Amino acid sequence: MPDPAQPTTDDDQPQPYRVDVPLRWSDMDAYGHVNNVQFLRLLEDARVVAIREWFIGRPSMLDEGIVVSRHAIEYRAPLTFRPAPVEVAMWVSHVHGAGFDLGYVVRDPQGVGEAVYAVAETGLVLYDFTAARPRRLSPEVRTELARHAGEPVSFRWAGR
Repeated sequence: MPDPAQPTTDDDQPQPYRVDVPLRWSDMDAYGHVNNVQFLRLLEDARVVAIREWFIGRPSMLDEGIVVSRHAIEYRAPLTFRPAPVEVAMWVSHVHGAGFDLGYVVRDPQGVGEAVYAVAETGLVLYDFTAARPRRLSPEVRTELARHAGEPVSFRWAGR
């Protein structure tokens, strides 16, 4: 998969899944830029769209139970409110027994600009709320997640 922080036109390479997410006036903080906590909401908005679209025609893991186990985010540039949305590119960066990690790049959509505002990763775990424990990924879910697989997130602090 190419670097999601860079736009690409190579149709032979797997592409990150991309969602345009609108900014809300309430996303701004006292400094006039999108608050760091609101970035996690932008990722959540994009993630929900992706998971619903990736698993069309069968019960969604959103309906069956999924929880966030961790977030890592690296802010690259301040994002101020504007009418244009941001683009959230995402891909599966790791799959394990009961869950998976999603990598993200939050950037300007094509035609709006070229800024990258953040890179992030979210750990997700399938969860059985009745039994109060994680549940294993099915082979069908693993197959679908593999279609969206990409490289680990390129965090500057991690040296990758």
